[in-house]
Amino acid sequence: MRSIVIFGGSFNPIHNGHIALAQAVLRQCALDEVWLMVSPQNPLKRNDADLLDDHLRLEMAQKALEGVEGVKACDYEFRLPKPSYTWNTLKHLSKDYPDCKFSLLIGGDNWAHFQRWRNWQDIMNHHEVIAYPRESYPGTINVPLLPVSSTEIRQRVRAGESIEGLVPDSIIPLVEKYYRLNFLTPLTP
Repeated sequence: MRSIVIFGGSFNPIHNGHIALAQAVLRQCALDEVWLMVSPQNPLKRNDADLLDDHLRLEMAQKALEGVEGVKACDYEFRLPKPSYTWNTLKHLSKDYPDCKFSLLIGGDNWAHFQRWRNWQDIMNHHEVIAYPRESYPGTINVPLLPVSSTEIRQRVRAGESIEGLVPDSIIPLVEKYYRLNFLTPLTP
C-alpha cells in the first residue's frame, strides 16, 4: 500500500517554503509521495480577494514541482463540491485510490483549531494528521521552515519588488505576470 500525505492549500502562489516542507516531510515520514492539493475554495478563507484563478495556481505549482522527486501538484479537489472540505476530499480519495493510505499535513495553527474543521473526528478516526510548526504554534513533527509567505510574495509583486529566492526561478515570470494582472483587474462585488 502506497503512503501519501495530502498537503492542501491555496498555494497563492506556491513558494520555496512549501516545496522545502513537502520534501522534508517526505523524507522524515518515509512517505511514497506528497500531493500538494491546490484548493479551489478553502471554507475558512472564503473572501480572499487576492485569490488567483484555480487553474493558474495549479499551473504554477506544477511548473514549480517539475523535477522535484516524490512531490506533485494535484487538482483532485477541482472536481469536488465547493467549498473544499478536507474530510470530503479524503473520503473520495480513499474510495478512488484503495491501494493508498492517505495522511494529512497541516500547519500547527490549523492543528490548534482542528475542532473547527468539518467532520474533524472522521478525519482523526481514519487518517494520520501530521502538523508542522508554524508561527507561534508547535507541530507534531520537527521540520525546518523557510521564512516566506504567499502574502509577502503578492505584496512584493504589487510593489514591483523582486521575488527572487522566494519562489522557484522557473515560475518567477508566471507569478509576476499573473499577480500583476490580478492586481490591475478591478474587483467585482
